Amino acid sequence: MDAYDEDSRAPAGPDGSAGPGDLHAPGDPADHTVPAGPGDPGDPGDPGDSPPAGPVALAAVPRTGVAALSPRYQVGAAVALAVVAVATCVHLAMVFLSVAPANTVTKQHGKAIEEWVFPEFEQNWKLFAPNPLQQNIAVQVRAELRTKEGGLFTTGWYDLSARDGADIDGNLAPSHTQQNELRRGWDFFVATHGADNRPIGMRGSLSEQYVRRIVVMRLNREDTIRREGVVRRVQVRSSTTNVQPPAWSQEKISDKPLYRVLPWWTVSADEAAGGVR
Repeated sequence: MDAYDEDSRAPAGPDGSAGPGDLHAPGDPADHTVPAGPGDPGDPGDPGDSPPAGPVALAAVPRTGVAALSPRYQVGAAVALAVVAVATCVHLAMVFLSVAPANTVTKQHGKAIEEWVFPEFEQNWKLFAPNPLQQNIAVQVRAELRTKEGGLFTTGWYDLSARDGADIDGNLAPSHTQQNELRRGWDFFVATHGADNRPIGMRGSLSEQYVRRIVVMRLNREDTIRREGVVRRVQVRSSTTNVQPPAWSQEKISDKPLYRVLPWWTVSADEAAGGVR
């Protein structure tokens, strides 16, 4: 009997299995060679296999950001960024010098530093003091109005701190003015005035102007004030109440508010009209 397979002509294995040459059954598509088509990269005669004759044109990448601007606007954007960067560096340097220990720069340019920082950017460290504040301080104001008929009318007390607190309560992103404008303005006033409410130094007068402008702007937002007349004078007071100790403490603290009442301040025409000059 012939030891070779009829189709493959390869010797069969001892158990009758296909030999090394019989890898596929008859009729298996792998047995047939498919000629490469015109688009087959393996075809040596395919024109697509050869590189293009001329230079290849690259697609233009679209410009974004400042690069998309015209040269004139690019120069303007660069100048604006430079101005912002310089202003930021100057501001940070001024704030740093205002809280840094006394040095040659602060001794020579102390007045310029104070004019830049105070009162809007003043820094303090009360949160980290050995004995933090244990009082609630509310700033209140009342006004004397010139009515439309020509008479004078005195309003009741407006609790401006309570209104700021109501705006902050439940607000995930309260504004800087709601949190700090009135509070820091009053702290600035207290720090520059004696117990008799008289200013100490030149910053005392500045703090009076700052607090007066804040309360007048707040009053001008009230519908009642706008209906009744024009603010002629204002009087500011603070109400200080001690924070009560926890229930487990045996400490006894008075819960009665203490008032600090300031004299009446005359409001200028610009301030009464809502200006801040």
